[in-house]
Amino acid sequence: MHVKVKDSVILLTGKDRGKTGKIKRVILKKNKVVVEKLNMVKRHTRPNQQNRTGGIVEKEAPLHVSNVALYCEKCGKGSRIGMRYLGEGSEKYRSVAEAKASLPAGSPKKVRKVRICVRCEQSFD
Repeated sequence: MHVKVKDSVILLTGKDRGKTGKIKRVILKKNKVVVEKLNMVKRHTRPNQQNRTGGIVEKEAPLHVSNVALYCEKCGKGSRIGMRYLGEGSEKYRSVAEAKASLPAGSPKKVRKVRICVRCEQSFD
């Protein structure tokens, strides 16, 4: 999945299109995400132990992950993401093998995969 909890996203479709928020929860089995204070729905609830009075409660509903895009602060809009492999320095590589081969001999092979904005190449991780 291209998004994680606490990522800043922008909605692409629906009644809240164009609004931004942070991801509160990711539901992997259904490919859905819950975004804070967006896609609010009203639920009629019966009285129970937690809610003694019952009534109409507003809560966030899940959205399909294809309806959100990562929000890039530098670009100021939603963005597609790309992947980069970074070695110990700030060099950019296309694969883990290429990154590990370029590290000096005897150094620990530390390579990590990061998500970047396709337009401005700013890292999301």
